[in-house]
Amino acid sequence: MPTYRRLTNDNFNKDEQVIEMRIRYATVMAMCVAVVLLGGCGPSGGTTPSASAERVDQVYRWKLITTWPKNLPGLGTAPERLAEKLRVMSRGRLDIKVYGSGELVGPFEVFDAVSQGTAEMGHGAAYYWRGKLPVAAMFATVPFGMNAQEMNGWLAYGGGMELWRELYQPFGLVPFAAGNSGVQMAGWFNKEINSLADLKGVKMRIPGLGGEVLKRAGGVPVSLPGSEVFTALQTGVIDATEWVGPYNDLAFALHTVAKYYYYPGWHEPGPTLEAIVNKEAWDSLPEDLKVMIEVATRATNDDMLSEFTARNNTALRTLLDEHGVELRRLPDDVIDALREAAHAVVAEVAETDALSRRIYDSYMNFLRDVRSYHEISEQAYVNVR
Repeated sequence: MPTYRRLTNDNFNKDEQVIEMRIRYATVMAMCVAVVLLGGCGPSGGTTPSASAERVDQVYRWKLITTWPKNLPGLGTAPERLAEKLRVMSRGRLDIKVYGSGELVGPFEVFDAVSQGTAEMGHGAAYYWRGKLPVAAMFATVPFGMNAQEMNGWLAYGGGMELWRELYQPFGLVPFAAGNSGVQMAGWFNKEINSLADLKGVKMRIPGLGGEVLKRAGGVPVSLPGSEVFTALQTGVIDATEWVGPYNDLAFALHTVAKYYYYPGWHEPGPTLEAIVNKEAWDSLPEDLKVMIEVATRATNDDMLSEFTARNNTALRTLLDEHGVELRRLPDDVIDALREAAHAVVAEVAETDALSRRIYDSYMNFLRDVRSYHEISEQAYVNVR
């Protein structure tokens, strides 16, 4: 299995000044909001000066568990940066120790562990909990659905976040958007895909709703944590894998165990990553620390998308120019078949229960409207530039 530490230390330390500037900016913003909030705390607000002072001085020591390998660029470093932002913003009052995948719990156990209070906070992707909550995948990504910009709009201003928190409330969790890698690649294959027939029987690591779509197109979806992808592809346990995009795929050295690199990433057009907080731990915090978490997760969400947007360019050039990777577009008949299957799969999620129907309707209505606007704005501009 390739290591990530060398790549992280050698290639990305030059970003420390930029990261520190962002942390300082987020700190100032959060502290300004916190001052306003705390200004209202007093006898009239129902909080005595002594109680308020006690909470302000208290240090909260939390554990943050993730689904990502330790030090993986982008995905793995995001929760580390989030914890550091919160440490600086709170002046040490919120002290969070980050655990990579498998260090405290397994990658697919993060949801339950935070729900049960084993850790106060987690970082992952909602489609990993599809077996427990089928509709949760819609808060990560939907095949042929919204991109990162559109997902952010739906969550922040289209009612998506309220529905997400309603969905997680019975499990004692408070979710936040905390990362996005942008449109991903379709994945790495050890055989050419020249027609829909070539997908038949292909064992592919692919999570979420995309896995069910692949199954209906004739493929065999396999669920694997990121830490097992390289070995599974190397040993032939799987024939293909999606991971993220050039930035992380290069770090995983997937080009050394697969020949063909396909696009577009139909299955993950804008995957939102989540930070989840145990509800009891959340309720124990004073208001200023809650605001800091809101601000820091938003900053992390924006920062990750910016990082992937910048890093994917260089990584793709490295894969093509230095490693001779064969870049291929999926054939039209494959894309058409996957799109048709995706519409059916996503529609079936809405039939799970009343809340799933509300989430589906909200998502699809927002997608319809934003797609219409983007046809004459974002897409129109891309087509002419």
